[in-house]
Amino acid sequence: MAETKTKEWTGVTGGNTLGQKALLLFFHFANVTVGYAVLACVVPFYMLFGKGYLPIYRYFRTHFGFSPVKSFYKTYINHLVFGQCMLDRFAVYAGRKNFFHLNISGNEEFIKQLEEEKGFIIASSHIGNFELCGYLMKQEKKRINALVFGGETKEIMKNRSKFFNLNNISVIPVFGDMSHIFAIHEAITSGEIVSMPCDRNFGSTKSVECDFLSGKAEFPIGAFSLATHFDVPVFSIFVMKESVSHYHIYIKPVVLHDVSSLSKKEKTEQLTREFVKNLEEIVRKYPEQWFNYYKFWK
Repeated sequence: MAETKTKEWTGVTGGNTLGQKALLLFFHFANVTVGYAVLACVVPFYMLFGKGYLPIYRYFRTHFGFSPVKSFYKTYINHLVFGQCMLDRFAVYAGRKNFFHLNISGNEEFIKQLEEEKGFIIASSHIGNFELCGYLMKQEKKRINALVFGGETKEIMKNRSKFFNLNNISVIPVFGDMSHIFAIHEAITSGEIVSMPCDRNFGSTKSVECDFLSGKAEFPIGAFSLATHFDVPVFSIFVMKESVSHYHIYIKPVVLHDVSSLSKKEKTEQLTREFVKNLEEIVRKYPEQWFNYYKFWK
């Protein structure tokens, strides 16, 4: 395991508070598809002046072996879909929740776990539109405590908390003072659910090197260390955009089949690698929806 410093791309939603309020107003009057049409024209400028173009282009060239032309095209599609996912969130904020519909694969074990006394962990990632799931779905059995980056604008944080609260979800903002650690521990010991991103480090944290898309990359072990310590299950959840209004949710348990001879450290590392296998399967199916815009691989 290694200590990993914060990457250079923080993943903050683009735009300032004024621009985000303008988007809300726009979607009060305009259909989501109108926003998509405008976005298609804006994306080339974002690619030209943004920081994410080269890492994603190299991702397609190196890890999928696409030609330069195809890699450029896929990079454009990647930026376009990322923008669409952001617009979808603002469309929900503006009251267009019913525009979107979902189907779910692998929900049986998740529902069963909701009936258990123990809490559990949801391992999320920066692929697809995981946050939208929290706006569109609700269950009353267990409160979900979602770790989110604490550096977003007030407009994003306000709307995020508002719609999460409607669906029995609490927000745990992550700041440099590490106060979120206490909230996580309290939630798990209370039999609640904790949702954590597991493909990106928040500050300086422990990580383990994993094989991922024909390369080596560091993945944080925080969620899996907690799962080992508290002996609670982990589910990886991916919310993938399949059309203008349709999302497909994949729920996959992160399990170890033989743990009798493993130490806690080994269990933690193996759980991390099992999550990475789930992640790689989804990324290969939806390569354009990988949204880590920095040098991810070693």
